[in-house]
Amino acid sequence: MRRNKVDVISLGCSKNLVDSEHLLRQLQAAGYRVEHNPERVNGEVVVVNTCGFIADAQEESINTILELGEAKRKGRIGRLLVMGCLAERFMAELTAELPEVDAFYGKFNWRGILDYLGKAYREDLSTERYLTTPSHYAYLKISEGCNRHCAFCAIPLITGAHHSVPVEQLLDEARSLRDKGVRELNIIAQDLSSYGLDIYHTQRLPELVDRLADIDGIDWIRLHYAYPAQFPDEILDVMARRDNVCSYMDIALQHISDKVLAGMHRHIDREATERLIATMRERVSGLHLRTTLMVGFPGEGDNEFAELLDWVCTARFERMGAFAYSEETGTWAATHLHDEIPAEVKQERLDLLMKAQEDISLEIQQAKVGKILRVMVDRDEGDYYVGRTEWDSPEVDPEVLITRERPLPVGDFVNVLVTEALPHELIASPCEA
Repeated sequence: MRRNKVDVISLGCSKNLVDSEHLLRQLQAAGYRVEHNPERVNGEVVVVNTCGFIADAQEESINTILELGEAKRKGRIGRLLVMGCLAERFMAELTAELPEVDAFYGKFNWRGILDYLGKAYREDLSTERYLTTPSHYAYLKISEGCNRHCAFCAIPLITGAHHSVPVEQLLDEARSLRDKGVRELNIIAQDLSSYGLDIYHTQRLPELVDRLADIDGIDWIRLHYAYPAQFPDEILDVMARRDNVCSYMDIALQHISDKVLAGMHRHIDREATERLIATMRERVSGLHLRTTLMVGFPGEGDNEFAELLDWVCTARFERMGAFAYSEETGTWAATHLHDEIPAEVKQERLDLLMKAQEDISLEIQQAKVGKILRVMVDRDEGDYYVGRTEWDSPEVDPEVLITRERPLPVGDFVNVLVTEALPHELIASPCEA
């Protein structure tokens, strides 16, 4: 093992990644050599930031801990620490079943890791992070927790009530990221729509984004995980008015059947959902909507699924993901409903939904052929460069493959002419505006 080295392994979502980056910066300031998601784990201390959202993520976290426990027994690593959502949710069970772990920390008490190592948390570095993303983009987490209590969701059980990060603190963090070379901020939260309600008693997302857009050097701001009920319409005016706020909104809608939405405790119906989508597209030119849908929730019969499939074909989302319902311990649905839909039926519905979306995505992508688009260059793949438009969030959305006709600096913007379209990629060549 390498002395005075800490390896941090992040599992799960980008919100977890932000926590890891804050921890890494504190460890670095404490004098440790730090590495994030190393190919070869060999630190004196190894920290696993776990995910506990759904069964597959929980299994990945447990398997990672077990593998590292074996590495510890063989002397390849020193102390093994576990933090994050899985630890927050199942602290007692994990402590009893995983004796190879030296200490557990939840979602919000990770500062205790520094105490465990005999180091002090530095408040003057509270808005600084050790970036693990490419240096030109970063995630900015503006709140944690959720007050919505959807029937299927374990997030409130893990993260508790919604709590916002103060505006001024977020502006300081954004400026710190800008000073490191970050040009793109991906704003994340479990529920963007509720930002500010807990500390300001009013929705403050529009004001926050407007003030972030004032920061010189931030060229793109993109919004992730809005909630449709009580959506702050004023954010649409900010998106339309500010050139550096992307015409992109990630809003999880889950379903369209009134029966299923009611069973999910989503606090919205089909009419209000369709009215919101129409308002968004009317007020923000060129808007690309990303949504997430669920199939197989208890009570979704053939008619309800047919309604969902037909609606997807009509709504024509630019970006869409979907997943099959799985029963999560402790949720309202797990306690009060029977998961009666067979797994094979859920998979069949999921396949039909995603096939319909793939056809829609291809048509939307093909409409970009022949157009000149502004693209952020993310990386050099040797035979070509890979970039993204303002409508593409890192890691989850389509990419632009740019032909290698001249050198293109990674992290810079370039104008490209789209020459070909695939469902999840565009082919383009560099050009003048």
